Amino acid sequence: MRDFSPESFRPAWWLPGPHLPTVWGKFGRYQPTVHDRLERWTTPDDDHLTLARMGRARPGVPHLLMLHGLEGKLTAKYAHGLLAQVRAFGWSGDLMLFRSCDGQRNSARRMYHSGETTDLDLVVRRLISESPETPIVLVGVSLGGNVTLKWLGEQGSATPPQVVRAAAVSTPFDLAAGSRHLEQGFARQYVKHFLKTLTAKTLAKLEQYPDFCDRKKLLECRTFGEFDDLVTGPVHGFRGAADYYAKSSSIGFLDRIQVPTLLLSARNDPFLPAAILDQVSVIAGRNHNLRPLFTELGGHVGWVEGLPFSQRFFMESTVAHWFAAAF
Repeated sequence: MRDFSPESFRPAWWLPGPHLPTVWGKFGRYQPTVHDRLERWTTPDDDHLTLARMGRARPGVPHLLMLHGLEGKLTAKYAHGLLAQVRAFGWSGDLMLFRSCDGQRNSARRMYHSGETTDLDLVVRRLISESPETPIVLVGVSLGGNVTLKWLGEQGSATPPQVVRAAAVSTPFDLAAGSRHLEQGFARQYVKHFLKTLTAKTLAKLEQYPDFCDRKKLLECRTFGEFDDLVTGPVHGFRGAADYYAKSSSIGFLDRIQVPTLLLSARNDPFLPAAILDQVSVIAGRNHNLRPLFTELGGHVGWVEGLPFSQRFFMESTVAHWFAAAF
């Protein structure tokens, strides 16, 4: 039996601190893609979603549905690392790409955000309709983790029985706290990195919808708070950043989750203050469906183990075995 305890993580000595393991997973590791095809699904608002698909769902054989993080791509290494893990079990799997993250500009007057769950609901229910006897395991990473937990909380006791287990990795449980935390020290470099692509996508939206937002103010945004107050909030029906954060933070939905769910986070995650994990632990103490696994080290979607020439990735193996334990 897998030891689902914080002490089971053995951090790589050559990647100390919170930032090196965070960056290594994106820029340092080699991980080939494992999907065998892409499918484009039309949404009810005449937009589209893209799924990177691995294998085909079969009755009685688990199927993994994965949601990536902010500005994730088709080639996200952690995603394909986990897909490769479950492929070794003989399972099938999908990586759902949020709108605009498949390399194509989406057509609707919206993009995606941390609290947008209708696309996930659409994909889950279509998977079930196409193969109702296939058990589904659901995992979200970072922003995708927040979306996953919020959807599970929204569904509550009405969660489809085909969804048998879930996992949320490096989740920004409290969006406001995470946004403020990222305004400090080196973490500002992450914001700069993400705002570069988010701004480019928003400028492209302005070509489709000239009144999408104020172009001058967009180019002046330097924090997530500023961007969300100008773009994410108003575009998606919120009064601004504060309203968006309050209504979309998954910490407010944890009590209602009815599916066994692993909450994997590192206390030195540069995207979220550790104090938020203490609050999550309290909530998990009154909801037996939640299984917190909070390591001291690991960074944000990092958790590198082993040596430079023989790396292992704790997140992927742990989540895979969490799912396998259900079967």
